[in-house]
Amino acid sequence: MPTMHIQPYTALGPDAVLDALESINLRGDGRLLALNSYENRVYQVGMEEGPPLIAKFYRPARWSDAEILEEHAFVATLATREIPVVPALEISGRTLHEYNGFRFAVFTRHGGRAPELDDRNTLEWMGRFIGRIHAVGALQPYRHRPTLDIGSFGVEPSTYLLAHDFIPAELVEVYRGVIGLALDGIRRCYDRAGTLTNIRLHGDCHIGNVLWTDAGPHFVDFDDSRMGPAIQDLWMLLSGERADMVRQLTDLLAGYEDFHEFDPRELHLVDALRTLRLIHYAAWIARRWDDPAFAVAFPWFNTQRYWQDRILELREQIALMDEPPLSV
Repeated sequence: MPTMHIQPYTALGPDAVLDALESINLRGDGRLLALNSYENRVYQVGMEEGPPLIAKFYRPARWSDAEILEEHAFVATLATREIPVVPALEISGRTLHEYNGFRFAVFTRHGGRAPELDDRNTLEWMGRFIGRIHAVGALQPYRHRPTLDIGSFGVEPSTYLLAHDFIPAELVEVYRGVIGLALDGIRRCYDRAGTLTNIRLHGDCHIGNVLWTDAGPHFVDFDDSRMGPAIQDLWMLLSGERADMVRQLTDLLAGYEDFHEFDPRELHLVDALRTLRLIHYAAWIARRWDDPAFAVAFPWFNTQRYWQDRILELREQIALMDEPPLSV
C-alpha cells in the first residue's frame, strides 16, 4: 500500500501541518488550534493573509482516494444548490492533497452554536435542509462509498470485538448471547419495513455536526457519508420520552417533506439503527485503541463496568425493537 495509508499520526506535528499547507501555497502564521476530532486530525490554522482555514488530515487506511473524492463531489454539489454545507476548497484544481504521506483537505471556517432542538421552528428549519440534502442524495448512488447495513454495522463489528479479546472473559458469553438477540431484533425491524430505497446521506447527522447561526443551520463533517435509509439522518436528532420523539419527528418532517418524500415504513428502523450504532461505536473505539488519543479520550473503555453497561443498553434496545414504531 502507498506510504500515505500507513503513516502514523505521531509524525503529524505542528511543523508538518504548516508545511503541508505551504505545499499548496497556503502560508500559515503559526497559530494552530486542534479541533475536537478523534477519527481524523483537524486544525484551525491562522493564515498570513485572510481568515483562518480548517485543515483536515484523514486517518490513514480508512477511506480510499476514490471514496474521499466522491464525498467531496457530493458536498460540492449540495453547495452549488445553496444548501448550507461546507465543501472542501478546490486548490490548483484539486480538493484532496498529499504531503509527506498524509492526505488532507482544506475548508473555510464556519462558526456557530448547537441548535436548540426543543424549538419547533428550529426542527422544521433543519428538516427542510435535510430534505434538500436527501433530494440531491437520491439523484444518483455512491459508486465507491459503502452502505449502512446489518452486516457492516452489526455483524462485522461484534465479530471483531469477540475475536480480539476486548470483552472481559467472564462477560464474553453474555455479550455473545445478547448480540445474537440484538441482531435478530434488527433483522425483524428490517423485515417489517420491507424493501426500502437507499440514498446518499450525511450519515452522522447528530447535533454536534450542525452549526446554528441566526441565518439557520450549517451541516458539517460528511466524513461518514454513505448510502442508507433516509431515517438515518433524522433519528439522531430525536431524544427524550416517546411523546417527545413523536413531536420532534413531526416537526422535522413538516419541513423535510416540503422537499423530499418520506417513506413512513422507515420508522420501523429507528431503534434498529440506534442498536447498530451502539454496536458499531464500541468496535470503532476498539479498532482505534492503538491511537494514543483514544486512550486519553475514552479512559473508561475496556473496563468491566463499560461492557456491563453496553450489555444493559443492548438488552433495553432488544425490548424497544419489539415495540410499535413511532407514529407522526
